[in-house]
Amino acid sequence: MALTFPSDLDAWRRWQNSRNRLRRARDLVRRPAPPTLWLASNGPEPALLVVVDSTTPSSVAAFTEPLRHLADAPVAVLALADVSAHLPGEWTARALDGLELPHELGAVRTVFAAGHFLPAGVTAHAWARTLGARFVVAQHGLLTTWAPPLPAEAHLLAFSDADARYWASGRTDLTHEVVGSQLFWRARQRELTPDSAARPIFLGQLHGAELPRQASARSARHFCESTGATYRPHPSETDRLSRLQHAQWRRQGIEFDTSGIALSENRRPVASIFSTGVLEAAAAGIPAWVSAVRPPAWVVDCWERYDMSEWGGAPTPSPNVPDLEPARAVAAGLGRLMAGEGR
Repeated sequence: MALTFPSDLDAWRRWQNSRNRLRRARDLVRRPAPPTLWLASNGPEPALLVVVDSTTPSSVAAFTEPLRHLADAPVAVLALADVSAHLPGEWTARALDGLELPHELGAVRTVFAAGHFLPAGVTAHAWARTLGARFVVAQHGLLTTWAPPLPAEAHLLAFSDADARYWASGRTDLTHEVVGSQLFWRARQRELTPDSAARPIFLGQLHGAELPRQASARSARHFCESTGATYRPHPSETDRLSRLQHAQWRRQGIEFDTSGIALSENRRPVASIFSTGVLEAAAAGIPAWVSAVRPPAWVVDCWERYDMSEWGGAPTPSPNVPDLEPARAVAAGLGRLMAGEGR
């Protein structure tokens, strides 16, 4: 399989909007204001602009950790909120009045982001084109056929060569280097002792656009009811439909994870449809599986590409984790690009 939309971002957006018609209709009526962007910097004339479009653990691991290994390099960070308190060193931050290129970014030659499909990334990509800066994308999760396309002529920092080839899907305008996954690398360092006798935890994915909500719910309910597993909602399962589904499941006797234990410290067996958390658990030495009721072909393809084991068999093997911390590898790659070396 390959990406459904290997280069057409507009087509991907139409598909994304079609997955939640209720939210789309509400937005058209309410016409929500564009988000306020914040710009933080650690010195004058930054050469690198880092884009933080999300504060999920995987995103933080992909974009915040490399900053700790860039020494005294002048850096700016564009985000949807003031994230300066979470950045290493001393930073000044301000809310931007609009989407015009800020004067202090005139020396930026490299932009580092998750892509050009979320609000801050869209703006940063436009600025990169104005500045003639290289746009660098870091992979921070598993890839499915529904992944958004990479920007034209982007440089990709990938988990693996296989992921880079899959995301490119035949395109020849992209370059890449393999750095590994910071999330999996950190999990490997934990070396947790699993509580193999405990009931498994099922990682929810009701929020995802890839599968119809009914399909995700059917798989989660079937697994929890058939195994006695505890349901752990994804942090993004806060919308009205998700809350209604949670309430129904509770009435039906499905237990929810209310322990407050971070997923990174969980020692119980883990299962999900295709969550990154399955490989994170496996990297930490925790038994982990995938499970779905009548999974579509692309889900099975995802399981096979990442060597994720279906429930009932041996646990998912640990993913390959490099010796060099990925955050250091990312920082080194960004340093070379800022110096005008390499790709």
